[in-house]
Amino acid sequence: MDMRATTAADAIAVEERWCARNYKPLPVVISRAKGVWLWDTDGRRYLDMMSAYSAVNTGHGHPRILAALQRQAEQVAVVSRAFHTDRLGPFLARLCDLTGLDGACPMNTGAEAVETAIKAARRWAGTVKGVARDQAEIIVAHGNFHGRTTTIVGFSSEAEYRDGFGPFAPGFCLVPYGDADALAAAITPNTAAVLLEPIQGEAGIVVPPAGYLAAVRRLCDQNNVLMILDEIQSGLGRTGRWFAHQHEGVKPDGLCLGKALGGGVLPVSAFVARRDVIGVFKPGNHGSTFGGNPLAAAVGLEALIVIEEEGLVQRSAELGEHLRRRLHALSSPLIRDVRGKGLWLGLEIDPARVSARAVCEDLMRRGVLSKETHETVIRLAPPLVITREELDWAVDRLAESLDALATSPSASVPAPA
Repeated sequence: MDMRATTAADAIAVEERWCARNYKPLPVVISRAKGVWLWDTDGRRYLDMMSAYSAVNTGHGHPRILAALQRQAEQVAVVSRAFHTDRLGPFLARLCDLTGLDGACPMNTGAEAVETAIKAARRWAGTVKGVARDQAEIIVAHGNFHGRTTTIVGFSSEAEYRDGFGPFAPGFCLVPYGDADALAAAITPNTAAVLLEPIQGEAGIVVPPAGYLAAVRRLCDQNNVLMILDEIQSGLGRTGRWFAHQHEGVKPDGLCLGKALGGGVLPVSAFVARRDVIGVFKPGNHGSTFGGNPLAAAVGLEALIVIEEEGLVQRSAELGEHLRRRLHALSSPLIRDVRGKGLWLGLEIDPARVSARAVCEDLMRRGVLSKETHETVIRLAPPLVITREELDWAVDRLAESLDALATSPSASVPAPA
């Protein structure tokens, strides 16, 4: 059976025939990418304002990362953790030095890093804090998005993420995001950890009130509770700091990392934590066949080096402020809010006027690719290697789109040449 697609429509049809319908992609078929640019099967070029949910912070096909990938693949790619390798130690040492934490458990996807954090927190509660067996509780926030496993969706506040996937694991307590008083009231002697995103991504780039993370840190210290932050999307330069929690000067006890850690070419993640937390794992407790494989370790290390040596954190801070100023200057009646930090901004659209999906579809026709969340917010998160000129070009296209849709929500433009 020949499944080769000859047109974009063919490619979409083949994918929809054989792939689970668990995504609703824009009707564009990407066949090539470089830096901040994507090309479809017809050769049309688009500016990437999505970065694969921050997985492509260093840009598509970064030459140094590709070179590291090829060098390591030619040596050894996967042997499992049944054996030591010469790549894993240097990668995790660099990661721990960067975070200021003491040890790490390498995994593959962000959800796996979060699952590792949950297991570590529960085991720490029993072995270090003295919580009775199987009684440990973890406090999470409304609007959270930590992954798609059954445990994680079980403590989501989003009905769509939970629908039909129960029964769910107990041991989680939901509190309003950004409300330190509600968090304080939820802490009990059985509380093992507080698990939060310092900025909520999937919820629509939601930034908590100033001082919230510092208040969480104080509450955790006062009650012998772990502060675990999920920086899978917000980390590694995305918000104009290496990690979003650094905007408030706090230090977590555990940190979930992923996405950009794979340099845009591989799934690489890790749970990084202080010594008494990461030390709860013993041989046989936890593992992953591919987690920490030498190919992933080589790529992860090079991704960290590229972010540092190319000054991408500072670039995100500077260009993020420029992007914020330009968005505020648009003054479109369709815009309800602009929020975020660094090169991670959410543009909230008035749903009574037009859907965020309609704006993303119109932007696609103008040569800019992004994605809506909850039909109300457009994510603006380009690779951190973007230039000011490229960023301005994207905002100019956004301005055109908003003007056209404000006049006529059904307006459209020809596909880009």
